[in-house]
Amino acid sequence: MEKISKAQIKLVRSLQQKKYRDESGLFVAEGAKCVDELRKSFELVHLYREGENATRTEIEQMSGLRTPQGVIGVFRKKSYSEAVLQQSGLTAERSYSPEDGLVLALDGIQDPGNLGTIIRTCDWFGVHDIVCSPDTADCYNPKVVQATMGALARVRVHYVDLPAWLKELKIQNYELKIFGTLLDGRDMYEVLQSEGRSCSDSGLTGEAGLTAKRSIVVMGNEGNGISDEVRKLVTHPIRIPSYPKNGASEHSEKNVEAPEVIESLNVSIATAIVLAEFRR
Repeated sequence: MEKISKAQIKLVRSLQQKKYRDESGLFVAEGAKCVDELRKSFELVHLYREGENATRTEIEQMSGLRTPQGVIGVFRKKSYSEAVLQQSGLTAERSYSPEDGLVLALDGIQDPGNLGTIIRTCDWFGVHDIVCSPDTADCYNPKVVQATMGALARVRVHYVDLPAWLKELKIQNYELKIFGTLLDGRDMYEVLQSEGRSCSDSGLTGEAGLTAKRSIVVMGNEGNGISDEVRKLVTHPIRIPSYPKNGASEHSEKNVEAPEVIESLNVSIATAIVLAEFRR
């Protein structure tokens, strides 16, 4: 096991910043479970374990956590995200085609914790590709990596010109369905039930879900939702109804003030609900 140097400590600390992650092509993960999962898919460049090749003080100096977990791994970033970005997100490679399964698109997700949870959720529901707008949080941000709990090893994250990518896919596949979560969208359960029936009638059902074969689900920014440019490309605007759906009208009939309901759900929770319904 390699011995740690001051230069290595400086390198690991620098990877907390996107600038140095981009320059070096490296990212950092902490915790035995997260590191072990990432080793299955990413090249491990450095590994530091407290008591083996690093002291507690050295681990604390390198760690970005309040309570270091004693294991730090430095990995090489995958090249596919950069390659897709260079192509402005317009690619004919099958690995990015929605025909291979359900694809999630993220439009301006800012919070690293939300992005990490979304990646972990996609791993659970078998969504292998997430396509992000450039202003979405960096998937190699240490906070994102920690929140994924190793799911980043199985979920590919691509950064593209999202509107251009969606336009190109619609040209390539006229039957492509683009679902977007909007406050003024239709009830998600009614929409997916209807789509499921039409797919069934056409013999298009599959193990991955009724509408997953030719579908993209777009989730928007935490505060502003889906951008206007992407919104224009949404073919199926949907919303997750609050419960009870008719509570306001029922209360108004009885001249009773309707209970207040929050305006929207946290985006990572909303993503989990939407993906669960697609897979159902």
